[in-house]
Amino acid sequence: MSVWDAIVGQRPVVDMLSRVAQLSGPSADPGGQHSRRDDLAQSWLICGPPGSGRSNVARAFAAAMDSPDHGLDDEPTKVTRQILSGTHPDVTVLATDKVTIGIDQVRDLIATSEQMPSTAPWRIIIIEDVDRMMERTTNVLLKEIEEPAEHTIWLLCAPSPQDVLPTIRSRTRIVNLAVPTTAAVTAFLKEHTDADRHVAARAARLAEGHIGIARLYATNERVMADRDSLVVGVLGMSRTSDAVMLAEGLIENARGQAQEDIAAQVEAEQRSFRRINGLDEKDRMPPNLRSAYHAIGAKDDVRRRVTRRSRDVLDRALNSVASVYRDVCVLQNNAEDAVGIINLENRTAITELSVRLSRAQAIDRLEHIAVARRRMAGNVAPQLAFEALFSALVV
Repeated sequence: MSVWDAIVGQRPVVDMLSRVAQLSGPSADPGGQHSRRDDLAQSWLICGPPGSGRSNVARAFAAAMDSPDHGLDDEPTKVTRQILSGTHPDVTVLATDKVTIGIDQVRDLIATSEQMPSTAPWRIIIIEDVDRMMERTTNVLLKEIEEPAEHTIWLLCAPSPQDVLPTIRSRTRIVNLAVPTTAAVTAFLKEHTDADRHVAARAARLAEGHIGIARLYATNERVMADRDSLVVGVLGMSRTSDAVMLAEGLIENARGQAQEDIAAQVEAEQRSFRRINGLDEKDRMPPNLRSAYHAIGAKDDVRRRVTRRSRDVLDRALNSVASVYRDVCVLQNNAEDAVGIINLENRTAITELSVRLSRAQAIDRLEHIAVARRRMAGNVAPQLAFEALFSALVV
């Protein structure tokens, strides 16, 4: 399977990046020495909406650049497997579950970028969510992006070029990703999950082009059921007390999901730690490894990760609520044949709501959702943000 086969709905971008990798990859310089080439950008900005797969595109591009087969062979090379799994010594990925990327993290990346690659033709640095950098941090990165070391390629990821400071934007080659079509996501789910055709199609439709969420819906019945309950709850609200109860249930459910997810992650990380250090599940942990092992499940770290994951679940909930009023607007403007309905299972209730609301009221409710999103980004207590939102949505 080609390294590009897991990239969904981005054929023009894949074709372009694949050509770049073939021209500038390992076989481009038989002498084993790379010089800076005018036709090879060494600083890239890969942009796409959440779920479009921008970080996956960056990893695939890195594998195509550094792998002897340019990532094209049906059987992935060892280099490709290492890069995609995050274990290759010459490909560094900076991802964060914090609000911002720290200046010290970027300084460490710059130091790494100056080192010669150990085995591959290129040292490749991938920064996910570069839009989370403060201006001071971005300024530290700027010179390195403008004049990279001859052996280094920078791959930056952000939702859009406008989310990145102009100083960075103007010094990179920009790649814009499309929102994958429902058909493309459905095909991906049928190939890469155990979901049947019906489940895959429904998950793709409800995810609205977000590949990660589509996979989650297709593989986790609880998450799909929680979304169904939320949409029914929003459509059924008639009093402020309904809004308060719906917000309370949503917050509690988000925290429960987050705790389960993080507990599973910690367990997997601890198993990996044991495996790397040659320990079976029942072996006693040697004294010299105990500190590092217990740090994996440290309470403060777990609490922080649960909070961040809860925010992710709530952000997904905002998307689901917005889809209801998006569908209302579609019906009010007789646009169903052109763009379709997301929440087909609730079409009757949404049709009734589209009659009760004016067009201005429907748009106003989408603005209330945007306000709730901004409040969440500003660290307003989730309970208060959703109580205010749901109260404003009551008809």
